[in-house]
Amino acid sequence: MPELERRLAVSGHVARLEESRSVPGSWTLYVDGTPQSHVELERPDWLGFEYVRRIGHAIDLVRPEGEPITALHLGGGALTLPRYVAATRPGSRQQVVELESDLVDLVREHLPLPRGAQVRVRHGDAREVLQKLPSGLDGAVDIAVVDIFSGARTPAHVTSAEFYGLISPRLAPGGIVAVNVADGAGLAFARSQAATLAHVFPHLAIAADTSMLKGRRFGNVVMYASHDELPFAGLPRRLASDPSPAKLVDGDELRRFIAGAPVVTDATAVPSPPPARSVFLSKPGR
Repeated sequence: MPELERRLAVSGHVARLEESRSVPGSWTLYVDGTPQSHVELERPDWLGFEYVRRIGHAIDLVRPEGEPITALHLGGGALTLPRYVAATRPGSRQQVVELESDLVDLVREHLPLPRGAQVRVRHGDAREVLQKLPSGLDGAVDIAVVDIFSGARTPAHVTSAEFYGLISPRLAPGGIVAVNVADGAGLAFARSQAATLAHVFPHLAIAADTSMLKGRRFGNVVMYASHDELPFAGLPRRLASDPSPAKLVDGDELRRFIAGAPVVTDATAVPSPPPARSVFLSKPGR
């Protein structure tokens, strides 16, 4: 198997790093043929994937610009967002939970983290590790990113109200949970995830492009949840000015989006739907 590929011991999927031919230092991580992360080694503050930029906006807005934060990343990928936090908020404390140790090793060998980044990687299932995190993180996490995939699908056990309930006590006042949800036509899975987050957290908003919100294609919906009012007065403008513009949905429009969707429990949870093999969930932009 080539040096930039590795078969992952837990899932059996093949992880592959591929450098852009036209932009040296621009890398994409593929797992099971699905693009999952994009890294610009010389520009860690540049977020290429659409949905990752939308999570990055929450990181930007959760606290005053440049202020160090405590971040929890459930799902590591190529460590794109930990790099972003380290670059834009120096001195931040970060914890990453990743099931596939082989993936972390591959990324660290070829795409090392910036010097001085305070990133602790914990290996294991996100739900299990959540319950074992140090008590010092209780009420201390400013941003919790949930971006968990096995290949192209999110496992069922990290989609339920019980799972999100494990994150809830970790949030600091004003802290935000940002969840990447992949779905297709009809958006039944995304609507149920929104209903579930709204069941656990009193404040919720979602972001996606308009064709995605109309259920016309497979893609990503980013959901933001908090115990407190979301600091998103400037977010619609940010989303609209992105290379791939998106819309913020909240208030009455969000209630209509959720209407009739069931709250997911451990007893009813299912994995996210698979995309067609020809579908790329996201593509890096410049």
